[in-house]
Amino acid sequence: MGRSITVEICVGDLRSALEAGEGGADRLELCDRLEVGGTTPSAGTIAEACWRLAIPVHVLIRPRAGDFAPSEPELAAMRHDVETAKRLGASGVVFGILKNDGTIDRDATARLADLARPMSVTFHKAFDQTPDLDAALETLVELGVDRVLTSGGHSSAEAGADALARLIATAGDRIGVLVAGRLTVENLGAIVARTGAREVHLGSDAVGLIKSPAVFAPHDGSDLDWQGVRAEKVRRIMEASYQYDVI
Repeated sequence: MGRSITVEICVGDLRSALEAGEGGADRLELCDRLEVGGTTPSAGTIAEACWRLAIPVHVLIRPRAGDFAPSEPELAAMRHDVETAKRLGASGVVFGILKNDGTIDRDATARLADLARPMSVTFHKAFDQTPDLDAALETLVELGVDRVLTSGGHSSAEAGADALARLIATAGDRIGVLVAGRLTVENLGAIVARTGAREVHLGSDAVGLIKSPAVFAPHDGSDLDWQGVRAEKVRRIMEASYQYDVI
């Protein structure tokens, strides 16, 4: 029995990473600051996630919120972060570098991808901001990138399903297309059927309230509970994906 669908769970802290692993995720995208779309997690978070988890950990390399056209100092920081992720045992890195006109920065992407090897390289959803998705896909194929994270240039995979189906068909075996964008247990089957997706990326549907074990009430009125990935929610996602297993 072989899995036909790979499920990647996006996590924004170490506890969420461990919960996703307990829930049976196939792979993680490890980030910080998901409220701004994600930035690079700390070295300590990377080290502990890679040491404690048996599944691949792909580390987001993004120095700040905002656009995806980094300055030269920010590119230097990204190179350091790629080297750190590699040294700490990450299986892959996730980044996206665009020029000011929205097209892929070929030279910067090639240099960072070369530095990352032998880790896997995913071009993240900066891809969806490019003016021509088909041309951008061919650029990434030429650069040897392993996969691209995309919702087909739309706000959700459902809205971008037609574009995703086209990209997946065009990509063939040349590059992976990791489908993302408001995927849930409820819509996963329909999106896979419409697009032919073989890799899916979920985040918010795996999140729930995490109650702090603290027994004291802070004097300043702070709320010690937070939203994070829960193992039981990941299990539901994985169970929904099992119907796509093939012999």
